[in-house]
Amino acid sequence: MRKISIFAVMVILAGVISFSSQAFGQSGSKVLMIIREGRLVDPDLSIRMEVGTMMVLLKEAGFGVDVTSVYGEGDDISGRSQKIQKLLRLSEVKLDDYVGVIIPCMGAENVASPKMVTTVKDVVAKGKPIAASYGAVAVLAKAGVLKGRKFAFMKDPSDPLFKGYFDMTDFEGATYSGPGVVQDGKIITGGACPIVEANRGIQNRTFELTQTFIAAIGTK
Repeated sequence: MRKISIFAVMVILAGVISFSSQAFGQSGSKVLMIIREGRLVDPDLSIRMEVGTMMVLLKEAGFGVDVTSVYGEGDDISGRSQKIQKLLRLSEVKLDDYVGVIIPCMGAENVASPKMVTTVKDVVAKGKPIAASYGAVAVLAKAGVLKGRKFAFMKDPSDPLFKGYFDMTDFEGATYSGPGVVQDGKIITGGACPIVEANRGIQNRTFELTQTFIAAIGTK
């Protein structure tokens, strides 16, 4: 796997203003990135430091990236200075066209639509690698694919002192393994995103999560 330093990612992202869903999709092997729905806490931070980092690392490894959401094509995700444009419609995406799926946290408030949950189940059933960051880990839990597996999360969902906006019962049957990056088979989870780091001081794991995902899907 070709390595890229955190410093190099920061230099590249410094010039990024907006991303198109197909701007990074010129490679023969492609990754599907699913953007979660809901009001974003800080779209600029999430787009630049989470989505941007994932895209740069995947591109450097030789993969194309298509970006999709339940909202569908034509609905941009925008902050004050950052933007994701031309999103594909999730209902029209063919999973067989992709070598793996990655789901950023994006700091979205709600967890997942039924279509997103169904898509996660299908990805796992097809045996494709899937990576999820913090809030997106709750999507995997909702889909039931974490049962019997280890996972990463900001804090232990079973801790009664941890009050998040997630349904903690979705994590029953799964084993909490800390806030870092955890790989169990082809499921890769990261415990903290840039929003968590900014608001809770827990180290952002986007870089490590994406590199682990790239190793799982193989280099081009």
